[in-house]
Amino acid sequence: MNIASNTLPVAELYRDHHVWLRTWLSRKLGCAHHAADLAHYTFERILASRDLLLGFDQPRAFLTTTAKRLMIDRARRQAVENAYLAELAMAAKDSEGECSPEQILAAVQALDEISAVLAGVSPKAREAFLLHYLDDLAHAEVARRLAVSERMVRKYLARVLLLCQPLFN
Repeated sequence: MNIASNTLPVAELYRDHHVWLRTWLSRKLGCAHHAADLAHYTFERILASRDLLLGFDQPRAFLTTTAKRLMIDRARRQAVENAYLAELAMAAKDSEGECSPEQILAAVQALDEISAVLAGVSPKAREAFLLHYLDDLAHAEVARRLAVSERMVRKYLARVLLLCQPLFN
């Protein structure tokens, strides 16, 4: 079934494939609520993308590719949050008092802002940042994994850090 975007409005794409996508995501994620959210975000991303104008031959393949990318983004964000919560727990053990709700809110907001910055950079820059700062890999190992030079890794990291700088001033 060949379908071009100009002959298949988004409403029709949604009507014909939303339930299927939500069911597929539910099996992948093991949670109907997360699946419903991710299905919504998938169609939201499609509406905002220029890919809709280019057309596509296989709507389900297009939907699953978009949804998979969103699942990866969600997993990365969850990894950042988990790393922060682990550090927060360690800091709480080391300190006499607990973090105030305001401190926790400020930290979560900072993570959201960092996540937004990461969403706006190239996939390799995002991956370099996460591998280096989350997985604590050296520049050489990040370069090997991304199949780029160490100099390029330093450029990726510098670019992301420059974009993050206004968040912490």
